[in-house]
Amino acid sequence: MKRIYILVFFSLFLLSACISNEAENDSNRTSYYIDNKGSDTIVNLALAWAEKYQSLNTDVSIAVTGGGSGTGIAALINGTTDIANASRKIKSEEVEEAKANGSDPVEHTIARDAIAVIVNPNNPINQLTMQQISDIYSGKIDNWSEIGGEDRPIVRLSREVNSGTHVYFLETVVRMGESDNKTFFSTDTLLLPSSEGIIAEVRQNPNAIGYDGLGYVPDDLKMIAIAPEEGQPSILPSIATVNDKTYPIARDLYMYTNGEPTGILKEYLNWILSPEAQQIVADQGFVPVK
Repeated sequence: MKRIYILVFFSLFLLSACISNEAENDSNRTSYYIDNKGSDTIVNLALAWAEKYQSLNTDVSIAVTGGGSGTGIAALINGTTDIANASRKIKSEEVEEAKANGSDPVEHTIARDAIAVIVNPNNPINQLTMQQISDIYSGKIDNWSEIGGEDRPIVRLSREVNSGTHVYFLETVVRMGESDNKTFFSTDTLLLPSSEGIIAEVRQNPNAIGYDGLGYVPDDLKMIAIAPEEGQPSILPSIATVNDKTYPIARDLYMYTNGEPTGILKEYLNWILSPEAQQIVADQGFVPVK
């Protein structure tokens, strides 16, 4: 009987030791957290990257939120995010503010994008020039009949001013890429907080015109073919026309870090440029950088 008690006690001791060792190992196990914030254009791509990377590296947790490029860059300046997503380049005044706050923004090009100009499928307009789009958004053209469409008022849709896509479209399209051009969006332009909002409004309003990242445009909306200038070929946005530089409204997409990344941040950004992660770029409707 004593032998049985001794065996039971010894077994319980070993079990307790094993549990204690496992708990100690768990407490010593390193885990990593990455905060990733900013561009609504990039947010779905960033979420897809985070999900895949976390499945490959179970000790890493990545939180992704949108809010616009300005929001992400502001968070980087304030030291409240590890990575700022931006669909535009950081502004010189933002760099100055960052440095005054002890931050040093470093730019990483992580994908490319085309900005598609979209209309309701019932709109007969199929192609426009860059100048016509500028004139529409600045208010010089107010009716679809002025550019060969039906006699209907044009409803202009844009992202909000905190959006990197808004800034890019203003500078590249409304202002035609001219640095001294001070043209603004027409005051009756409807500013919407998300890509999904623009898509929903174009879908239900036959008079609307909007713009969105290529990866967000659904099949039931019409993309406008765009000619850089009158008399030149009109080009639809696609991965191919971005790569061959024939589509005139295309841009790089960025992630910004505070200084050169090290450790897990460096590993994550290196992975983002890998063939595996760049395939996700293509799957999401964007253009791989490699």
